[in-house]
Amino acid sequence: MRTSRRARRTGGRRRAASRRPRSGRSAAPLRPPYGRAAGSRSRTGGKRRGIPARRGAVRIEAGQAPTAAADPMAFRMEDSTAAAGTAADARPLVSVIIPVMNEVRTIAAAVREARGVHPRTEVIAVVNGSTDGSAAAAGQAGARVIAFPEPLGHDVGRAVGARAARGDILLFIDGDMVIRRDVLAAFVAAVEAGADVALNDYHGPTGKSRVHGVVLAKHALNAALGRADLGGASMTAVPHAISRRALEAIGADALAVPPLAQAKAAAAGLNIRLARRVPVGRLNPPRRARERSRPLEPLIVGDHLEAIAWLSERMDPRGGFSDGDRRRSKVR
Repeated sequence: MRTSRRARRTGGRRRAASRRPRSGRSAAPLRPPYGRAAGSRSRTGGKRRGIPARRGAVRIEAGQAPTAAADPMAFRMEDSTAAAGTAADARPLVSVIIPVMNEVRTIAAAVREARGVHPRTEVIAVVNGSTDGSAAAAGQAGARVIAFPEPLGHDVGRAVGARAARGDILLFIDGDMVIRRDVLAAFVAAVEAGADVALNDYHGPTGKSRVHGVVLAKHALNAALGRADLGGASMTAVPHAISRRALEAIGADALAVPPLAQAKAAAAGLNIRLARRVPVGRLNPPRRARERSRPLEPLIVGDHLEAIAWLSERMDPRGGFSDGDRRRSKVR
């Protein structure tokens, strides 16, 4: 999946940089002195922007496999609340959301670990563009499957899953790596303890002669947000978890661009914390052929630039940072 591959691109099999100190500090809401109102939207573009219409998906109940004759384009996914159709006491506390594309070798094990993070857990697998039986494997392992015949981009898969989630805590993982349930539970516990956004305490390697562009972009965005204490921790990396409050504050559509979601969370004054370090770069096999044909670095760096542009539209051109003793008027 993409975030894990990003982490591998930024981390590889090298040892990550020294861990940053954990922080439970939540920034005060950013208030622009002029310009657009804080609720206005920045422009979006590209194929992955926006959540696909539900008519292009088929919902499969947990424990079931899709029928071979079913055409996903012929179904309309039911509303998530109506689909639940259960009493309030059956409502899950935790929704684990897994975007999946051709991950049949790992998805069943990933779903089983995800189901164990809390007694009241639902697992939502957003299977998109898969041709290897991933949807059947996820459903048989106990996931609620939302299947799209076409690839969506994995961040969009997360946004789709978030929109359908019923839990008060949303935990995001990938289908191409299996993370133990006790490790995942740390992110749930962080939100239960008051965090609105619980990030992977993973920062990418910085002690190199050439630091990867994605690592630089993550650190730069956190600095611009006034959260340099977060280092390179980012919503582009799994696992991470958010509260229902955070989802309502930033909107499910923002999750399609993770750095933008992180910027919106910080601007809203939400509590962003480092939960636990998970070295996702070592959990995935290298995918060098994909990186040669479709490198992720330009996409992820672009995501961070979009987030910084959104931030600058709501503040002064320097993002709230002082101009120091510089007197620019003297050269006019």
